[in-house]
Amino acid sequence: MNWRTIIYGFLLVSLTVAKALPRISRDIERKTSIGQRFSQLHEKNFKAIALIMFAQYVPGGTFGRAAGMAEGVTDLARSCAAATRDSPDCLRPVDRIFFDTICQEKNLPRIADCCAKEDPERNYCFLSLKNFSQGFIPPLGRPDAEAACRNYSQHKQPLTGYFIYEVSRKLPFLPAPTILSAALRYEEMLKNCCGGAEGPSQHLEECFQTQAPKVVKPVREDALRQEHTCGILKKFGERTLKALKLTQISQKFPKADFVTVHKLVLDVADMHKDCCSGDTLDCMRDREDILNYICSNQHTLSSKIQQCCEKPLLQRSECIIHVENDDKPADLSPHIREFIEDKGTCERFAQEKDTHLARFLYEYSRRHPEFSAQMLLRIGKGYEDLLQECCRRGAPSSCHSRGEEELRKHIYETESVMRTSCDIYNEKGDYYFQNELLMSFTKKMPQLTSTELIKFTKEMTTIGSKCCQLGQDRLLPCAEENLDLVLGEICRRHLADPINPGVCRCCSSSYAFRRPCIGKLEVDDSYVPLTLTPGLFTFHGDLCTTAEKKLQHRKQEMLINLLKYKPQISPEQLGSVTAAFTAMRERCCGETDPEACFLKEGPELIKRSEKMLSA
Repeated sequence: MNWRTIIYGFLLVSLTVAKALPRISRDIERKTSIGQRFSQLHEKNFKAIALIMFAQYVPGGTFGRAAGMAEGVTDLARSCAAATRDSPDCLRPVDRIFFDTICQEKNLPRIADCCAKEDPERNYCFLSLKNFSQGFIPPLGRPDAEAACRNYSQHKQPLTGYFIYEVSRKLPFLPAPTILSAALRYEEMLKNCCGGAEGPSQHLEECFQTQAPKVVKPVREDALRQEHTCGILKKFGERTLKALKLTQISQKFPKADFVTVHKLVLDVADMHKDCCSGDTLDCMRDREDILNYICSNQHTLSSKIQQCCEKPLLQRSECIIHVENDDKPADLSPHIREFIEDKGTCERFAQEKDTHLARFLYEYSRRHPEFSAQMLLRIGKGYEDLLQECCRRGAPSSCHSRGEEELRKHIYETESVMRTSCDIYNEKGDYYFQNELLMSFTKKMPQLTSTELIKFTKEMTTIGSKCCQLGQDRLLPCAEENLDLVLGEICRRHLADPINPGVCRCCSSSYAFRRPCIGKLEVDDSYVPLTLTPGLFTFHGDLCTTAEKKLQHRKQEMLINLLKYKPQISPEQLGSVTAAFTAMRERCCGETDPEACFLKEGPELIKRSEKMLSA
């Protein structure tokens, strides 16, 4: 099985897979057979997509079983394409053929219940298995260099197929184009690091360490974005997702008229519904339709996307997502006072509320690329609240003017929060900025583990390093939209295992106000502090390590435990305890036997710290 040829074929063919493999309802409506699908796709592309589908729908199976099922379905499709007359098997809907193939396999994990159901319930059951599987499969990690090169020298093509299988089963909602693009990067890394006939390159580990992020990072980022969007859809509904996409598309294409933007919003929302339900085939079809529409209408949408539209289809989506916003129309007025001052505003709001609000959000967003999408949603909510209040009978004539003052206040507050955070980051640097975040978030969410707190605050620190160097016109979109991804992770963690009532309120009440809500959380009063046990604070010779990263990690773990033990600790108390710890560490690390010193001095430090904290 030549997986490299399959992947390149997939890159070169214009993803007719999307139209060639629709879901059950469309199969029945269009009566398109698997043989026709096979002819449209060609064998190599069909087989690659089949492997991804089987790996994603049966993540507990093995590579051999998934590849075998892919071969079986491909054999059927080939014979159907070659036949002069379709047999009953060839006329079955494509999704049904895939699920029938799975159900014919024996001893596959957790599929018996699904296979006992009739379509379309069987389809929904298989989609639910994707959700079930995510917590049980280890996440995607950096490949083992020696093992990968050893396998590469023996099994070049199947190894890439195995990579496709592994990524697909570990990330069952990841779109096929992302997986196949990653497979190309993976094979390129193996070729560069493992060498050819002369054998592996001299610095194998170093080579993998340098090149593996180019393979793994885009996959993780795409998976995170996908999970984030699905989380918004699931928690806050289609209306919120459409509003978010309206702000983003209006900023990206400020020259496009409202009707065009509205069409794209509906199409993108429908795509996400298919993708988030796990419908691999329709997800791909929707994506291709949107890309084709954008590139066919680029002259009315944006002057910035021509190079994206010239790329192979798999690369277009990522390119368009990251391309800079188009320039605003030269004749675009800076203000939209008609939405406040026009006498017919209240009538339009009463008659077609959602359309009127959508037009306001469109007009405001296309004028303000310097604002984050989340801030624009908050402005839209403020405008809605203003109309609900001011359009009431008997509302004072001065009611509308209050809206502008509230708007200026909110913009100032948001920009001040971001500027203050960046000032702290620029002053303290990565490590001490993360410590500031650790102190804040351990008090807000002490129920999180040390590993979780360090992970989330590390991600926030990375946002600081990425965004705080940008100009004012790009700071807010960069900072708040990246921070929104981290807060989405925290909220999904809360859904899986509730953290506390404050986090629950912020994660549930409003998507647009999630960041300000979490920012205003203080010490969690419902938390019962840790008791001081002998194992809570331990000091050993590893504190004398010269590996700065390891030492910083140990210090952060101790900081978290201190805050969980004494959530109400004052800055002065923290400073005193930190100074005492630093003095003990310097003293013991200067001894010939640091371990013995820590065994003696550690308990003394804890006693002195208890007195400081109880003062």
